Amino acid sequence: MSYMMMDQTALDIGDRRSAPLANSECWELTTAEQKLALYDLHRFGYRLLFVRHTLKGPVAVISQQNDIAAIYQDGEVDLRPNIVLRKSH
Repeated sequence: MSYMMMDQTALDIGDRRSAPLANSECWELTTAEQKLALYDLHRFGYRLLFVRHTLKGPVAVISQQNDIAAIYQDGEVDLRPNIVLRKSH
């Protein structure tokens, strides 16, 4: 399945950043397929960072140390997504 690059999608729907959600709130925004994929990746140390809402559905952004990955709404995992995280100040 082909997906738009994350930064292009974010530009398409506008920049609506607000205060970060608690991890449990992010978890509730994921689909059942995303939860199953994250369960599988959790044993390798991946954790949920946030969920980005796109025109194609929610994208769960996860990390394991310095590695970023994405889980799309159908549970497809992209271990090399085109995502750049902002540095916190």
